[in-house]
Amino acid sequence: MFYPKKGQRAPRKFHSRTKFPNQGVYIDVSRFVNKTIVDLKTEIFVPKNSFADFKFQEILKRNIETKGYVALTPIQDQAIPCVIKGEDLVGIANTGTGKTAAYLIPLINKIILDSREKVLIVVPTRELACQIEEELRCFAKNSNLFSVLCIGGVGMGKQIRELYQRHHFVIGTPGRLKDLIEQKVLDLSGFKTIVLDEADRMLDMGFIRDVRFMMSKMPKERQVLFFSATLSSEIEKLIHEFLRNPVRISVKTQDTAKNVHQDVVRIPKDKNKLDILHNLLNQKEFSKVLVFGRTKHGVERLALELGKRGFKAESIHGNKSQRDRQRSLDLFKRDHAQVLTATDVAARGLDISEVTHVINFDLPATYDDYVHRIGRTGRGDKLGKALTFIE
Repeated sequence: MFYPKKGQRAPRKFHSRTKFPNQGVYIDVSRFVNKTIVDLKTEIFVPKNSFADFKFQEILKRNIETKGYVALTPIQDQAIPCVIKGEDLVGIANTGTGKTAAYLIPLINKIILDSREKVLIVVPTRELACQIEEELRCFAKNSNLFSVLCIGGVGMGKQIRELYQRHHFVIGTPGRLKDLIEQKVLDLSGFKTIVLDEADRMLDMGFIRDVRFMMSKMPKERQVLFFSATLSSEIEKLIHEFLRNPVRISVKTQDTAKNVHQDVVRIPKDKNKLDILHNLLNQKEFSKVLVFGRTKHGVERLALELGKRGFKAESIHGNKSQRDRQRSLDLFKRDHAQVLTATDVAARGLDISEVTHVINFDLPATYDDYVHRIGRTGRGDKLGKALTFIE
């Protein structure tokens, strides 16, 4: 078990079946411990296809090369041929598997070939929407394709103006998209492709009614690409409701990332969690740390307190304006902040490179939330560490 330095007493032993309550849910603490990291060098994936095998337009091929994409990931290897064929698709994959490119690349090529095509991409969080649009811009550079980002937290004016102009991709969150449709600014009758990314998270956040509303406004003949990290009975119902004879792809091998070293940090009764976090952050290896808390006020206070203690800390949560959330995220991404404190708004989909540690300052509400939190480190072929504070 990991334990902070500074001469603290030995941790209490715990039985593997010990459970700790959190908002009415009991999570077995032993599930937060996994010190076995697979030697990734021995697990070499050999794709059936290569980017050169697909008849992508030259401009797209150049952008793929510029982005540094050489070999296909498992989800890309299986999903791209299906998207090209126009089939409905269910993709179940761990975070950090290259899922976004798996649908963006073939859809960009589809629109280059026929500029009348339009694609709607629906995601649960603003940050994920911004990230997808950023990736879209890289792949679609110089191709004369246009996208509109439709998210809450910012004024509608710019979004409305852009929707009245030529566009091929609309990327947004369910609430804002629904508002724009109801105001008759966004007309989905011309959209023959929809991507539902992080569908399980949209279900958790109560957005499914909005998604149903959007689907009802689209043509009956459409392609639906459905991506989720988990496959529950509720998700199966949505698949049956939204998709027709979908191709199913699963590249998820286990619940948590195999290259994330996981452990718990026991908090003695005479110690303060913040002091222990302080001691950890002073260690050289904790160079880029994502700290998860349960409440908006809690993560904001934590960032402010860490700032007072001399750490470069930013925060991201639902009470912040979208501009401030994006600013904090950008500072952390560019290594201008050592610590980003966050609620679970940052637990899904965000691709932040080189995160050395994820620390669960507060216990997650569910084990699925835990899986997504720690998925922010150890991405791709990198190794990461995740620590969970237990009081």
